[in-house]
Amino acid sequence: MRKRKPILTEQELEIMKIVWELERATVRDVYETILKQRRIAYTTVMTMMKILEGKGYLKKTQEDRAYLYRPAEPKQNVIRGMVAEFINRVFNGSAEPLLVHLVAEEGLTEKELAEIAKIARREK
Repeated sequence: MRKRKPILTEQELEIMKIVWELERATVRDVYETILKQRRIAYTTVMTMMKILEGKGYLKKTQEDRAYLYRPAEPKQNVIRGMVAEFINRVFNGSAEPLLVHLVAEEGLTEKELAEIAKIARREK
C-alpha cells in the first residue's frame, strides 16, 4: 500500500492551486500571483515550495538560473486524498454523514442535489 502524503496546509494548498493552474512555475511566478491578492515575502513562498517538494507534491528542474516547479500529481488525485482524509478523520470513514450535513446545513440548491443524484446513479 502506498504511503499517504502529509495533508496540505491552507498556504500550501494556495500554492499548489497556482502551480496546477500554471502547470510549471518558478518561485517568482507563484510569488507574483499571490502578491496580487495579499502581501507575502518572496522567501516565504520559496520556503513553502521547498516544503511542498519535500512532501512530494512538487517536482523541480533547473532551467537557466531558476528552478521550475511542476505538480508531482494531478490536482484531482490530491483532492481525492484530502477528501478521503477528511472523511476518515471527521466522519469515521463514512461519506454519508458528510452528505447529510451538506444537504441540511449548507443549503444545496435543487440543481446541486440533482447533479449529486446523477453522479450517484452513474457510480453504481
